[in-house]
Amino acid sequence: MILDPIDPAELTARLIRCRSVTPEDGGAMALLSGVLTEAGFTCKRVDRGGIANLYARWGQRGANRSFGFNGHTDVVPVGDAEAWTHDPFGAVVKDGIMYGRGACDMKSGVAAFVAAAVDFVQETPPDGAVILAITGDEEGEGRDGTMAILDWMAFNGERMTHCLVGEPTCPTEMGEMMKIGRRGSMTAQITVTGVQGHSAYPHRAKNPLTAMVKLLARLDAEALDRGTQHFDPSTLAITTIDCGNPATNIIPARATATINIRFNDTHSGDTLSAWLRHEAEAVAEAAGVEIGLRISVSGEAFLTPAGDLSALVAKAVQAETGRKPVASTSGGTSDARFMKDHCPVVEFGLVGRTMHQVDERVELAHIHTLKAIYRRVLRDYFA
Repeated sequence: MILDPIDPAELTARLIRCRSVTPEDGGAMALLSGVLTEAGFTCKRVDRGGIANLYARWGQRGANRSFGFNGHTDVVPVGDAEAWTHDPFGAVVKDGIMYGRGACDMKSGVAAFVAAAVDFVQETPPDGAVILAITGDEEGEGRDGTMAILDWMAFNGERMTHCLVGEPTCPTEMGEMMKIGRRGSMTAQITVTGVQGHSAYPHRAKNPLTAMVKLLARLDAEALDRGTQHFDPSTLAITTIDCGNPATNIIPARATATINIRFNDTHSGDTLSAWLRHEAEAVAEAAGVEIGLRISVSGEAFLTPAGDLSALVAKAVQAETGRKPVASTSGGTSDARFMKDHCPVVEFGLVGRTMHQVDERVELAHIHTLKAIYRRVLRDYFA
């Protein structure tokens, strides 16, 4: 039985009405599983750690060619609901624009590739497999989302040969940018422990704040690099400093701070961690204090070299929008950082101006254009 074409805007609205604020699912995976199962996809829930994940495949396991899409249905909290013009989970449409949390990031992207995949396999059954890996943990820790799906795939002999991640990639205009890589991201929580004392007798104390200021100044002054062919210069940002001291006449015993580094392919998490520890040890020795570091690397920098996949996506985008997308590595992290260890990966999606904002929204026309792009990608890939 051939199904009617799926309206990606209508599917987006149904997904927005699922209150899937990480780690809640809100029924999103059951909704998608029902749509895909009806179209002949083999669906498997790959839940882990309280996170809902869905793996769906049309075609035979182990096919020579298996094109995959990756995306997420979880969303960030709405913030002040009273500040929204419309119900954040209402999917209200006004003047051709749909409002709701996840309208931009990225329930519309998931709806577009689900609709494109279903229509494609119904009308032109391909010689190969179409795979959808959809997670509920992209906005959270990430350990039990796409990573869980990839672990399950490895255990069960499932594989994509290429993957397209549907994150929003365009800054202002539909079709202007795709991502061929991402910067790495790491966070370091710094704790300096000294000796508490009276501020009138500083020689009897060891001020952790003085050492902290010196260390942060050294880190902030360092030019990590000048950028590379495909990446901007790496950046270090001081995000918080605290000692919890309400008194004006006490030198505290402890101070904490957090820094975040977004780094290019000049570095790795290991090399930057070694640099941070070296700088901390130098300041600790000079100041006579103890400095501890707790470092977390959420993703390494990566690049998908120009080739068939990026050319395929760029051609489809240009055909449907009239714009040739710029190949970029800008922005934050995404689940492409996990997919890149499995197969070549490129990202393309909607305009991301309103993601995570109050009154997050998407143009209905853009959702339909995105479906057309994804469908063209599939058609050309299996041609």
